[in-house]
Parts: sequence; structure tokens; C-alpha cells
Amino acid sequence: MDISSIIGLSLGFVLVFFPILLKGQLAAFIDPASVMIVMGGAISAIFTSYPLKTVLGAGAVIKQAFIVQKKDPVETIDILVNLGEKARREGILALEREAKDIKDDFMKKAIQLAVDGNEVEIIENVMSTEIEYISERHRIGKKILDDMGALAPGFGMLGTLVGLVMMLQSLDDPSNIGAGMAVALITTFYGSLVANVMFIPMANKVDFYSKEEVMMKMMTLAGIISIQSGDNPRVLREKLETFLSPSMRKKKEE
Repeated sequence: MDISSIIGLSLGFVLVFFPILLKGQLAAFIDPASVMIVMGGAISAIFTSYPLKTVLGAGAVIKQAFIVQKKDPVETIDILVNLGEKARREGILALEREAKDIKDDFMKKAIQLAVDGNEVEIIENVMSTEIEYISERHRIGKKILDDMGALAPGFGMLGTLVGLVMMLQSLDDPSNIGAGMAVALITTFYGSLVANVMFIPMANKVDFYSKEEVMMKMMTLAGIISIQSGDNPRVLREKLETFLSPSMRKKKEE
């Protein structure tokens, strides 16, 4: 569970609604019809914009904003260095047994390609293509969230227009105009709220984790290629540690 996403969403809604609650006006901002127009409109537009398979598949990417299985890069480096040491001692074929215990499917596939005797260029081409497709799937997931962030305020304005039309139909009773205007503007409020508190920040979080995952896979690929090339484990470790941030390198040394 990504705690920062939960904290961010909770703070966003609390900091918007708590001042309203302090003024005793919370009931005036609760309007299920407005929520339906904004959320339903944005979701329906996404289904219109993308194929059904793409929208459903993007759900797995979008959930990374809340549920992410982060891999420790330092631990991954240790695994790759151990594999490199074993390959130097017993040969590259010895890694086939080790691959059975590896849970990372990307690393396992790269090892299998190396064990099968493929050239470095082939391993790099195959695994780089997989990285590109992973990155593209993540890009689409982020794009969908960005689109929802752009669409929600528009549907908020649409809901406001609906409310204004309904209000104008009751101009014969001036006492209802103020209340009707307030209800009409609520939909604009919800459109801006969900766009800036939910959709746009979630798109940024998905983009962050996507880049982090791609970096991990590039590091893994660099490690397998180095092992296939017969590099010394010390050299292998130095190559892989270039992927770490300065703070992580310092922490590792400590």
C-alpha cells in the first residue's frame, strides 16, 4: 500500500471540506447528482476515447498509485552479483538452476536467454523491447488519468449549465434563485476537486513508479549482459551501482 497516496488524498479532501464544516455549510456541498455528472461523465468519455481492452488493462497500471510492489535495487544488485560469481566459477549454464528460485519474471527471462547461448545483442534487443512495451502500457495508464483530470472540470461546467437552466425555469419565484444558483455551481466545484485532488496527482504517481520500474529493469538487463560477457563480479557491482542514487550509495556503504 502506498501510504503517501492515502495521506495525500485524505489531506486533500479534509483540507477542502473541513473549513466548510467549520462554517456549518457542509450539507450545501453534498450533492450526489453533481458527483454523478462529473465522475460518470469523465468515465464515460474515457470509454469513448479508448478501446475497452485498453481501458480495462489500464486499471492494473492505475492501481500502482495505491498498491505497488517495490523492489529493493540494492537487493537486486546483490542477487545479480551472486549470479555473476556463480557463472564465473561454474559457467553460465549453472544459472539455469538458480533461475528457478528467482521470482522476478523479467530477470528470469533474461537469464534463460543467456543460458540458451544467445549473443549479447539478441538478449539486449529482446529485453529492451519488453521494457519499451511495459513503458508504453504505463504511459497509456497515465494518459487516461491525465485525460480524466482534464475532462472532470469540463463536465463540472456542463453540470453547472444544467443547474442554471433548471434555475431559470423557476424565475417566477425569486426566493429560489439564490439556492438554485448555489446548487448549479456545486458541479463546477466537484469537477475541480476531483481533477486536482485525485486524477492529476494519481497520474503523476503512476508516472513516477513507471520510471522507477523501467530503471530497475534496465539495471537488471545491464547486469545479465555483464554476466554473459564474463565481467568480473567486482566490475559488475560497480556497473550496477551507477544506477543507484547518491543517497542510496551512501546508505549502502554505511
